[in-house]
Amino acid sequence: QVQLEESGGGLVQPGGSLRLSCLAFGDTFRINLMGWYRQAPGKERELVAQVVSDGRTTYADYVKGRFTISRDNAKNTVYLQMNSLKPEDTAVYYCNFRGTGYPGMDYWGEGTLVTVSS
Repeated sequence: QVQLEESGGGLVQPGGSLRLSCLAFGDTFRINLMGWYRQAPGKERELVAQVVSDGRTTYADYVKGRFTISRDNAKNTVYLQMNSLKPEDTAVYYCNFRGTGYPGMDYWGEGTLVTVSS
């Protein structure tokens, strides 16, 4: 079992930056995919960025060049550095850890709210 704890959300002005953190507790040995998703009011949850065990990253088109996902394996933590934030980035951001190939290994944090507004 894995528990995830997100932090770093808040209110920021357009053009500003935030860094989200997701700390994992528990048995992360089989986790090989870590990512961030977001859900804006009235919209479906969508992928923002993900990183796999070999370090390869994937980004949604709307955050390329602005957001960076990274991980610290020693700290069981994944980060999302968000720069040049826009009002349309306002959403609840969720951390996801997954063990692809292992049934049931799909864990979500409770989410952290990011509000981009002047």
